[in-house]
Amino acid sequence: MQKKATGIGLFSGGLDSILSVCVLQQQNIDIIPISFVTPFFGPATAQKSVKQLGLELRIMDITDKHLAMLKNPRYGYGKNMNPCIDCHGLMFNQAGELMQQLGADFIFSGEVLGERPMSQNKNSLKLVANLSGYADYIIRPLSARLLPESLPEKEGLVDRDLLLDIQGRSRKPQLELVKKYNISYYPEPAGGCRLTDVTYSKRLKDLFQQTPWPERNELELLNVGRHVRVDESTKIIIGRNQQENDRIQELATEDDTLLTIEDIPSPTVIITGNTTDEIIELAASMCIRYSDAPPDEAIPVAIYHKGLSRTISATACPDAEIKKMMI
Repeated sequence: MQKKATGIGLFSGGLDSILSVCVLQQQNIDIIPISFVTPFFGPATAQKSVKQLGLELRIMDITDKHLAMLKNPRYGYGKNMNPCIDCHGLMFNQAGELMQQLGADFIFSGEVLGERPMSQNKNSLKLVANLSGYADYIIRPLSARLLPESLPEKEGLVDRDLLLDIQGRSRKPQLELVKKYNISYYPEPAGGCRLTDVTYSKRLKDLFQQTPWPERNELELLNVGRHVRVDESTKIIIGRNQQENDRIQELATEDDTLLTIEDIPSPTVIITGNTTDEIIELAASMCIRYSDAPPDEAIPVAIYHKGLSRTISATACPDAEIKKMMI
């Protein structure tokens, strides 16, 4: 009697990843979906999408390994700081290690041949598989019949005839499958990786230039606020709303300096790196510029550092001066 197979799925929560699970579930295969976490992407979409599939999502933080890869990707970057081939190779590698730990039979993803011409052509898919170290165990259920036969298919653990042959950028085949599998929710296609964003990539390049191996909170801070580079060792970050203000306070370390205006709606400002009286005055003037304070009046700004607080007065910084330093 053929044993029941188990597949480890790279699950982003997008429609293709949902459908890849459904296709395999039709073969009575046990599915373990995993979603990866770094400062550049997270599991929120996957957590929402997985509920309708009746599966428990595993979340794996791969920040350290991802950061090491990001510093020197074998196949380089995309348009911005996105090393897509190397990143996918790392994800499959981590899924493969989990496969071995759990005694599962294969790993799979929702990738569709030709859907993204640069990263999902046959050559790119092969490069990703080879990078992973588990090439023989990778199945891409939505396009499997257009790709070389995997070891689990050869061994009869997965029926190749029940896998699909979708290719290209049209979403019509996927939308037909939505009806077939009665899928109630799937997110609109959208980039979930911050490394594809122009502004974020500029900030990351700047951080790598000054701090070759940044701490986790430094990477997380790239996601919030306006960023101003003062010198090689010092940066000012200005919150743009209350959510960012709160996040800045969460990520601040005892070595950082925080600034805000007590009785006027204002940003929370953080200074990271070396802090001098001159830099504090500059940060205070930026805090005033993005507050509701009158621009031409001297305003008291509260300064917090290492558990101590004090107040200085400053006026709003000219926009032209901020623009020169903005990352």
